[in-house]
Amino acid sequence: MLVRVLILSALLVHCALAVGGGESVRVAVGSNGPAYVVEAQVDVPVAPGVAWGVLTDFDRMATILNNLETSRIVQRQGNRLLIRQAGVAHYGPIAYAFEVEREIRLEPMRHIHARNLSGSLKRMESDLWLDAAGAEQVRIAYHAEFEFDSWLARLFGAPFLEHEIEEQFLLMAAEMQRRAAHAREALHPVHLPAQP
Repeated sequence: MLVRVLILSALLVHCALAVGGGESVRVAVGSNGPAYVVEAQVDVPVAPGVAWGVLTDFDRMATILNNLETSRIVQRQGNRLLIRQAGVAHYGPIAYAFEVEREIRLEPMRHIHARNLSGSLKRMESDLWLDAAGAEQVRIAYHAEFEFDSWLARLFGAPFLEHEIEEQFLLMAAEMQRRAAHAREALHPVHLPAQP
């Protein structure tokens, strides 16, 4: 089993998972020296504003992502945010508790840059791009590099990250679609015929 995990950690791992409407989350995890490199992409049938609202809803992110227990913005200076998050990530029988402080830089409706300032990760830096493919379609592209302090996290690095990133994007895509449906209902409420 250990040999299999080490081989998986050294290889490029690809996966696609279905989102509610038949979309898919595409994730690739590789390595660059001590760092794990993640590339992910997902297409979601929602307006860009809805997608951006979910991606930047840091104060409510713990209600969207199941690995977060707390998430809050502790400082805001224009498009620069400081956020603190804590939670527990699960991979099979493995539980990895984490607490991080991140600097977030926003280029509204287009780009989110994040980097860890302190916490459980040795290093984390990511870029997320939002590309409108129409009035009701967005493509989200994500690139990140992770270095772990924990030997256990390093051992399970590639499959662990693959699982976490897939799950996070599936949950965010589901929340985007939920909010889009709610907005449509508010604009066009369904009127049921009166009962005789």
